Amino acid sequence: MTVTLEKIDERKYGRLLARALPRIIKTEEENETALAEVERLMAKGEGNLTPEEDRLFELLVRLIEDFEAQAYPMEEAPPHRVLQHLMEARDMRQIDLLPVFGSRGIASEVVNGKRNISKAQAKKLAAVFHVSPEIFI
Repeated sequence: MTVTLEKIDERKYGRLLARALPRIIKTEEENETALAEVERLMAKGEGNLTPEEDRLFELLVRLIEDFEAQAYPMEEAPPHRVLQHLMEARDMRQIDLLPVFGSRGIASEVVNGKRNISKAQAKKLAAVFHVSPEIFI
């Protein structure tokens, strides 16, 4: 998200607010309206927003995030599911993780959730997938 450091023109910002009418989002319809406004702003291209548009963009994104966090709560995925997803996204097989786990049996048990991922393995997986080790613990 962009942090606006520039001074904004209060009148211009007021006109943008009057047109967009941002508010706490309580319904899916209000969310869709806010998303449409964000898409309109994004269509202008990165770096092409006025300071006032940038501030409105930040506000709308925050409102959308808040609504979606409440409307669509996400449970934290177990580490082996995260690993499965990352492997699938990179078209990897268990055998590709032999350098991490040292044996096919351990790789199979970890990938299938029958064995926990150790801290050392989490660090190695993090290096392979370029993510934080915490997602595997």
